[in-house]
Amino acid sequence: MCLLWFTKNKEMNIKEQLQYKIDNKTKPFGSLGVLEDIALQIGQIQNTLSPKLEKPTLLVFAADHGLTAEGISAYPKDVTWQMVMNFCSGGAAINVFCKQNGINFKVFDVGVDFDFPEELPIISAKIARGSRNMRNEPAMTSNECSEAILQGRNFVKEESLLGCNTIAFGEMGIGNTSASALLMHKFTGLSIEECTGKGAGLTVDGVDKKLVILKEISEKYTSNSPEEVLATFGGLEIATMVGAFFEAKNQNMVILVDGFIATAAALTAIQIESSVIENCIFCHSSDEKGHKKMLEFLDVRPLLNLNMRLGEGSGAAVAFPIVKSAVTFLNEMASMEDAGVSQKE
Repeated sequence: MCLLWFTKNKEMNIKEQLQYKIDNKTKPFGSLGVLEDIALQIGQIQNTLSPKLEKPTLLVFAADHGLTAEGISAYPKDVTWQMVMNFCSGGAAINVFCKQNGINFKVFDVGVDFDFPEELPIISAKIARGSRNMRNEPAMTSNECSEAILQGRNFVKEESLLGCNTIAFGEMGIGNTSASALLMHKFTGLSIEECTGKGAGLTVDGVDKKLVILKEISEKYTSNSPEEVLATFGGLEIATMVGAFFEAKNQNMVILVDGFIATAAALTAIQIESSVIENCIFCHSSDEKGHKKMLEFLDVRPLLNLNMRLGEGSGAAVAFPIVKSAVTFLNEMASMEDAGVSQKE
């Protein structure tokens, strides 16, 4: 590096140093677009001019929802445990995308109404056999919700101790788009209609029925704090993810945020601790109705729009190579000074 770089370096904060390094790569100013924004964000998260993405990991939290008894999903509740079994055999989309992109993958049972064989590669952390039917009572007790948040924190802390600094969260839980729609509605003030979509594939009539039930539930409860809202309307896997967001921020991790459910968990975490958003890279705009409006409420721009609405963390896994490209150009691309290229006058 030339003397000019070191002189400037001493006079600038980390954001200014990173911007200077980005702007002086062998390219026209701003020509790498969003990749430059990602590089700047990750450099600030890690407080370094040479960030690294170490042991990228995706944690999937699985739990059932009592509200499925009301017929608010296109699939029966049993699909939750069946898909967890599919994760274990490596047959799900998230398995193949993680394998393709070198992302460690782990699945956690935090509330599935099923007893998995002990020999399966599932981390057993069952708090209850699913959330309660919100039409009759709150989804979780305050103690269950707190326990789920604490578990999420502990899961991420363990990954940090293993050397992970880049993390993503996925979920599996039939009925969790309903829980997420209610959380979105409560935290954004948007109508139930704006927050509610077809989930895993409801018909028009199915969506209409879902809307009626969610409106009834929304009007049934008065919750004051974000924690109360989460316990009333959330799910065990969502509450676990909220705790995971907290600890990932605490560990200065890069957080890759997936789609509708993961963003609802992020939104919840941000209501409690606003700084969480600083570490979040929102990976894609889900095709689930409401997600775009939730991203707009958070004032963030997603990396991809592929009309995906699968969940599982799939959007985060697919977007990871883009994030990796941002770090790679920052670390390996030559500067104008190094390459002897004339700057724009």
